[in-house]
Parts: sequence; C-alpha cells; structure tokens
Amino acid sequence: MRDIALTTVIFGLLLFVFARPWVGILLWTWVGLMNPHKLTFGFAYNLPFAEVIGIVTIIAIVISKEPKPLPLVPPVVLLLALNAWMVVTTFYALFPSDAWSQLEKVAKIQLFTFLTIMVMQSRDRIKALVWVSTLSIAYFGIKGGVYTIMKGGGGMVLGPNGGFIAGNTEISLALTMTLPLMRWLQLQTPRPALKWVLGICMALVFIAILGSYSRGGFLALFAMAAAFWLKGNRKFFVGVLLLALVPIFLAIMPDAWWDRMGTIQTFEYDSSATARINSWQFGWNMATDKPIVGGGFQAFQPDAFARWAPDPTRVWDSHSIWVSILAEHGFVGLTLFVAFWVCAWRLASKIVRATRGLKDYRWAADLATMIQVSFIGYWVGGAFLSLAYWDFPYLLVAILVVTQVVVQKSLSQLPTDPRQAVAIPPLGLGKQIGQLSRTL
Repeated sequence: MRDIALTTVIFGLLLFVFARPWVGILLWTWVGLMNPHKLTFGFAYNLPFAEVIGIVTIIAIVISKEPKPLPLVPPVVLLLALNAWMVVTTFYALFPSDAWSQLEKVAKIQLFTFLTIMVMQSRDRIKALVWVSTLSIAYFGIKGGVYTIMKGGGGMVLGPNGGFIAGNTEISLALTMTLPLMRWLQLQTPRPALKWVLGICMALVFIAILGSYSRGGFLALFAMAAAFWLKGNRKFFVGVLLLALVPIFLAIMPDAWWDRMGTIQTFEYDSSATARINSWQFGWNMATDKPIVGGGFQAFQPDAFARWAPDPTRVWDSHSIWVSILAEHGFVGLTLFVAFWVCAWRLASKIVRATRGLKDYRWAADLATMIQVSFIGYWVGGAFLSLAYWDFPYLLVAILVVTQVVVQKSLSQLPTDPRQAVAIPPLGLGKQIGQLSRTL
C-alpha cells in the first residue's frame, strides 16, 4: 500500500512539472534528501525515482519560456571552478574507474544546484524550497526524538537507507543543520498554533540529535547553538531558554550516552577516533606527495593506504569534508572549496546588511542568518564526516543566491534611498566578473 501511494504521488506530481519546472526542483529535493522510497517494503524500494524526476525536470526547464538566468555571484563562480577542477583531477585519479563513477554522481548533484538557482528565483518558491528541504530531514528527527524518549535515551537514531545521511553521525549533522531552518519557518508563520507545533518538533529534533550517540554531532550541535545565540536578536531570552531546556534534555540520556560523550576527551584510547586520525594523516601525506591534483575521487582505498597511511591496515574513508577535498583534489581543490564557503558566508552577510531596517525584507535577513548558523554546524560536524559532496549544504548556498536575486530585484524597484546603496553585486555577466576579485 505504501509503495502504491508513494508512486502515485510522485508520478502524479510529475504531470505538473512541464508547466511548472520549479515543482520538479521540489520533487528532486524531496527524493534526494529524504529517500522516501527507502521507507517502503515492496516494488518502489528500488525504483529510480530520482533519475525519472531529473530527466523530466531538465526537459521542462529546457522547453520553458520563463527566463532562467544564472547569477554569476562569487559563490556560483567558485562552485563552477571547483567542479571544473574536479573534472581535471579525475583525469589524474589513482583509481580511474571508481573516480569517473563518483564524478558522475557528484555532477548530478551539482547540476541540480545550478538548476535550482536558475529556476527558484521568487520569494514563494524559496519558501516552498525551505519547507520541502527542512521537512525532508526533520521527519527523521521528529520520529527519532519520539523513539529516543520512548527508549529512555537508549537505542540509536539513524537516517534513511541508501543516502548520504544513513549513519548515526551523518543524520545528527543533518538534523543540526536543519534546526535553524525550522526556526526560520517558525518566524515566518503568523499562526500561533503552527508556531507551537514547530517548537515541539524542534525539541524532538534536538532530542534525536542526542539520541544519535554521535560525538561529532554533539560538537556540531554545541557550535550551532553558540552561533544561534550570537546571531540572535534576543540573546538574553535565548540564553535563558537554552540554560533551562538543555539540562532537561540531557537528563533523559542514560549512562551509556554519557560514557560515549566522555570519550571526546580521551579520543586517543578510542578505536574509531584513532582510525579517523590515521585517515587524516593518510590524506595529508597523499596531498603533500600530490599537491596539485591529489588522488582523485575514491582515493581512500587499501592500495593507497599501503603507500601513504601511518597504519595501512586501518582503511577508512576520509571522515572529514576538509581532508576529503584535500586528499582527492589537492591544495588547489581545497583552496577553491574554502573560498567557496567563505564567499557563501559573505553573501549571507551582504543580504543582512542590505535589508537592515527594512521590515518587508526581514524574511530575507532572517533566512540568511539562519543559513549562516547552519553553515557553522556543517563546518564543525563536517570535520568528522565524509560529506563534502552531500547536496544539502550546496542547496543552502543556492537558496542564498536566489534570495539575493529576489531582494536585489525588489529593492531596485523602490524609490532611490541611500540605504539601498548597500552593495549587492549586479547580476550582469561582465560587471560581475569584473567585481569578483574585489568581492573576494
């Protein structure tokens, strides 16, 4: 029954994609982040929903007469450069067959990042995209929070099968990044009842993060909470709320959870922590030996560990977004990757400055701020996870870019006001490229 219902919904919505390509972006986001077909038990479990949605959406975008500009702001330009560099490193990969296969997967994700920017350039579409992406991940947090409470803090919260966030540490980071977006949705709704529902859901997501038993997720949650407090306007209220609620949430966790978190201070005696360190040292050694192009995609394999790892018998993945990019794409790739995130942060800050004091644009300022808070969680938690190519962080950057487009267009239609001279870069190709160096 579940298989029939899901298949009917997806293929039914596909009928609207040709007239409204942005519906295809929402469908792709839902299936890509949530993997709803992996929650079924029959024929739908292995159906290629993403491929079908992708093909239909691309065709709909191509035949659509709606303007589809790609704003060449610095994060977009740097992401294009990073993708081009990944193609270059694949030609020099240590394991060509695996590398080309991985490049194909990454290219699909990146393609839809750019398509999202081209198609979702309106306030209503942005809000719909935030709702879909947030609920696609929050579902597992709401469910996991209830599960953690029922188990008295026992058990372990996991993510959807077959995706980037299937593991406990991965889902904890995903939920951490989702909390700020849930707060933004709460700020946007005028309905008190819905505000309360979202507040309860946020509490359940918080409990689910604790119930994942992930040390990296706990550190990411702590960093995100600190950033949330620093970025918030009501610091005293938020601080008191956190000090009041956090001890209550922690009190439900059993001794096993405290023992697990305690190993953060004694990592040198923990086997998984030392295996991570071994992988990080491997990545550094390979990058210093191949500083320009690195080892290419899928470089973390036994043959490579035998050459560059301190302990060649402990073959792990990179377990770090930073080490992953460095090892697989060299120092050039890491430079582009870091510059991309720095420019994404700066873009969010520009949106906040450009809309400061403008009530009608408070939604954009709050969204940019909450995405920055999500970035903090990703950068900290990602230091312990192999999620450099996960689509959700890039989706957040896409949301920032289209938010900038919407704000810029709207502000340009207002009467001239000195406050509106805050530099949101123009979207013209020639002018934007000319300003790139100064923006960086």
